[in-house]
Amino acid sequence: MNNVTITLSHPIQRGEKLIDAVTLRKPKTGELRGLKRMDLLQLDETQTAALLTRISEPALTDADIAGMDIEDSTKLMVEVLAFFTGAPSPSASMM
Repeated sequence: MNNVTITLSHPIQRGEKLIDAVTLRKPKTGELRGLKRMDLLQLDETQTAALLTRISEPALTDADIAGMDIEDSTKLMVEVLAFFTGAPSPSASMM
């Protein structure tokens, strides 16, 4: 799966806009530049946040991610892990 859309349980307010869903795109190798793959596989918050800013639509900012509810950030992190392992998307199995 190359793209997955996650509905946020706690939408993000960005100015006038309310973000209630985020689509993640499977990263290309070049988008991992400067990141440590092992840290990503261990769901390191800093590394995962850096990757999310590169592969999310709408493009999440560091501030969006820092203020995100833990439930939603965990959903996004698990989806990132699925990209690396080839495991089925947890969101897809909920549909």
